[in-house]
Amino acid sequence: METQQSIIKTPRRVDPAFSKEVKKRFGGETLTLCYQCGTCASSCPVAKITDRFNPRKLIKLTQLGARKEIISGEALWLCCSCYNCVERCPQGVEIADLIFTLRNIALEEGYIPTIYSEFIKALSKNGRLVEISRFMMKTREKYGLPELKPAGLDAIKRILESTTFDKVAEKVVEE
Repeated sequence: METQQSIIKTPRRVDPAFSKEVKKRFGGETLTLCYQCGTCASSCPVAKITDRFNPRKLIKLTQLGARKEIISGEALWLCCSCYNCVERCPQGVEIADLIFTLRNIALEEGYIPTIYSEFIKALSKNGRLVEISRFMMKTREKYGLPELKPAGLDAIKRILESTTFDKVAEKVVEE
């Protein structure tokens, strides 16, 4: 597992415009305040259980402009949004909000983890995360439970449209 003293290797490809783009977005305004003290990493519950996520490393890679490495990797999606890092950062870096911004950029560029794409596909198709099986219906009947009504797909689609989540869903469902 990485420690806060570990060295962050410079990525092979950097895009200086990426760091500037992130700084213009919500959460990115404080990016340059980070001086890599490691407080975020030492207070992160996810970083304590896996070396696949380290908020300090994610910030450094963003500062360096490692666009491809960040948005195509899984680390971005491991943050549990507990805001420990934000509460403890001595510089006031909005790390959790920065991660949301990086996730949005990843989505805009078509990067979405499989688990989320499966979630979107199921929700778009059934209005539910789990399709109602015959076994489920028979079990409900056996216990005297009422039949499950069809999910309100129209209402779900309106919600998705109002949040622009439908645009992401279209990309995923078309695949």
